[in-house]
Amino acid sequence: MSLHPSVAAVRLAVRRSLADLDRGRTVLVACSGGADSLALLAASVVEGHRAGLRVVGATVDHGLQSGSAAHATLVVDQMAGLGVDETMAARVQVEDGGLGPEAAARRARYAVLEEMGRHLDAAAVLLGHTRDDQAETVLMGLARGSGGRSLAGMRRSFDRYRRPLLDVSRVDTETACQVEGLRFWQDPHNTDPAYTRARVRHLVLPVLEEHLGPGVAATLARTADQLRVDMDLLDDLAEAAHARLADPVDGALPVAGLAAEPDAVRRRVLRLAALAAGSPASELFHEHVLGLDALVTDWHGQRWVDLPGHVRGQRSGGVLRVARHAP
Repeated sequence: MSLHPSVAAVRLAVRRSLADLDRGRTVLVACSGGADSLALLAASVVEGHRAGLRVVGATVDHGLQSGSAAHATLVVDQMAGLGVDETMAARVQVEDGGLGPEAAARRARYAVLEEMGRHLDAAAVLLGHTRDDQAETVLMGLARGSGGRSLAGMRRSFDRYRRPLLDVSRVDTETACQVEGLRFWQDPHNTDPAYTRARVRHLVLPVLEEHLGPGVAATLARTADQLRVDMDLLDDLAEAAHARLADPVDGALPVAGLAAEPDAVRRRVLRLAALAAGSPASELFHEHVLGLDALVTDWHGQRWVDLPGHVRGQRSGGVLRVARHAP
């Protein structure tokens, strides 16, 4: 009996994502109980065990909703019922810190997943983002004027993390769950208009589909793939330039060397310098980088540029230093 097309689509995506892993390694699958992550976990158990991998399911309770602890217990039971080799659950304290609830929850979630991954020596941590999530990310980046990095969307893989379902639609993950008899959770945050992503998902994208025709989500996701190749190349060039230019002791950068680099590379080098000095990536925006860039390309005696994280960029004697300073 042949597989339902939606189940087959999810399993094929997971099989391709796991193909390079050695038998006996551990794969950690993040599962919220929603359709995307449940479909991912179900496929990972089938494909992972077929490939001789150990599959661990993990759920994270953010404690942001009433009954979240009971929901986490239910997800653990679902994961065990799917046949994972081990289940893990953690409750995190979400501290906003000016990031906003979505970003703060994401930061807390990745922190605990990273800890779990290290504990298990996981070869990969799988995340359940779909093609629709990618389209929403690109659209939000476009609306914010966030530049190529945001328009390139979510990476297919980074560090030990992988997103196998970026070519799979949300319709397929929901259908796969229904076909396999999996009851999935509908996160109320996903329909709450207070959240930007919820408005994009339920208001903006449907209007685009109505007026521009079907397939907008797929087109946006394809745009991200095309831009990601360019962004990766520029990032590689910037890392090489930063390694070549930065003083190995204090990270100081020669202004003449920076000025000789193309704009796209130079600004990435300056961003790397700010990150290396301790400026938080989530708070370091394009305007900050442009301020640093002006110290190189539009120098008229500026004293310094203050950056998030108590980091300061200052030009002196033909050298640009980006370093922490006492507030």
